[in-house]
Amino acid sequence: MSNEELITRIGRVALENDHYSGCSQAVLGALQTELGIGNAESFRAATTLSGGVARQGETCGALLGALLGLGLVCGRDDMQDTPAYGHAVIEAEAVIEDFKNSMQTRFGMRTPLQTTLCRDIQARLFGRSFKMADEAERKAFLDAGGHDDDKCPQVCAVAAEAAALAILKLRA
Repeated sequence: MSNEELITRIGRVALENDHYSGCSQAVLGALQTELGIGNAESFRAATTLSGGVARQGETCGALLGALLGLGLVCGRDDMQDTPAYGHAVIEAEAVIEDFKNSMQTRFGMRTPLQTTLCRDIQARLFGRSFKMADEAERKAFLDAGGHDDDKCPQVCAVAAEAAALAILKLRA
């Protein structure tokens, strides 16, 4: 399988995973399964990051899952290893930029994302944001098609593909 096919497959797995909710785990799980990284504990650690960190609308959970996957590959093992830290941050910056650019292309946005906040991404996709910690708002999100393939699961695909591309480049 070519790298392009593998990246597409990882995106598809992340998209399908998000049908069960938990965008961070959807992305990280796809990366873990398809690239053989991490373990059950790293997957479990991503549980609370969805919906913009515990449904608070902060940093996109799908992007956080992607960055966790990247960290499993190029993160530091020792707190004092500042060169490894610096390298990982540079790689993460590239994944974030790729994510933002790919979001603009995939969703046909006229202007690029200015932030990676879940609530800002929701506003771009749905015309409004949702307070995911509120049960009525979460229901409104679902009623608006939040877990339809062309909404948040597609965001998971974009994030997973951005991380997969970076990880495969690091492994080359």
